[in-house]
Amino acid sequence: MSSVLKFSNASILALTLFYLLLGVSEAKLKVGFYSQTCPNAELIVTSVVKESTATDSKTPAWLLRLHFHDCFVEGCDGSILINNGDLDIERIAMAHQGLRGFEEINKAKSKLETECPGVVSCADIVALAARDAVVLSKGHNYQVETGRRDGLVSRNSLVDDFPDVNDPIQLLKSKFRNKGLSDKELVLLSGAHTIGSTACIFMINRLYKFNGTDQQSDPAINPIFLSQLKTHCPRDGDGNARIPLDKVSDKVFDDQILSNIKDGFATLASDARLNDDGITKQVIESYVGSSASKSSFGLDFGDAMVKMGRIGVKTGSMGEIRKNCSLFN
Repeated sequence: MSSVLKFSNASILALTLFYLLLGVSEAKLKVGFYSQTCPNAELIVTSVVKESTATDSKTPAWLLRLHFHDCFVEGCDGSILINNGDLDIERIAMAHQGLRGFEEINKAKSKLETECPGVVSCADIVALAARDAVVLSKGHNYQVETGRRDGLVSRNSLVDDFPDVNDPIQLLKSKFRNKGLSDKELVLLSGAHTIGSTACIFMINRLYKFNGTDQQSDPAINPIFLSQLKTHCPRDGDGNARIPLDKVSDKVFDDQILSNIKDGFATLASDARLNDDGITKQVIESYVGSSASKSSFGLDFGDAMVKMGRIGVKTGSMGEIRKNCSLFN
């Protein structure tokens, strides 16, 4: 009787360890997570992004920015997508004003629910769409890890630590480090500003009240560029008017933004601050110049995106798979 009991206890222990290890395995993101459960998942997302981009060339910039904004608040869990009428949701925060791309994510989700209902998370759709955005803008391809589940929390107050365009460099570095990202990855991910535009409302302090001083402009701005920026964004003008983040090639994903920063042609204050710090400045200079460096920027950007895509993910039994990306189940 005692030997049977011992065997039973050993068996239970072995099974417990097995299921614990299984749970750990299932909890990991991996490339091709949907290869068996929804083989066409990535193709469906890509088709939606391509279709939207053919209609509006601004689509890639929207989708790339959406992924960043999602990951830096509550992790990469689709919390930015919630739009349930609650006045405390994440997406209404000032830091997220001007975000677009929600329709494309919802359209992809609708198609995926028809193909394989209840399988593909909204958080993964956002990550896949961001990769497609880079590729469609002539950037380097990279493999996206999937297996995220959708979060159950979306609150305005959680956006307080989101990187701000007017943050000094040490604060920017701190905010990225708090997410497990290095100073190099701060520069690389800021390189996403090589496509897209920003609203003039985010430029006012930099152009007319730098460091809280009235009529003071950021001295890092090239004088010629300063005049152009003020023309596009007059102090009492339309705050919703938009200007390119990369004045040279805002539709092409390349490393031009780094040259802009180095030469005083950064549109955003947060980009310009990368040239204020010895470490981040050195990273910029390592990519500006030879053709080999230009190639490595694209590859390193992809690696940084993969790492960012792991921030605060919900996997395994955490979270949920939403039926509608705008609503909790």
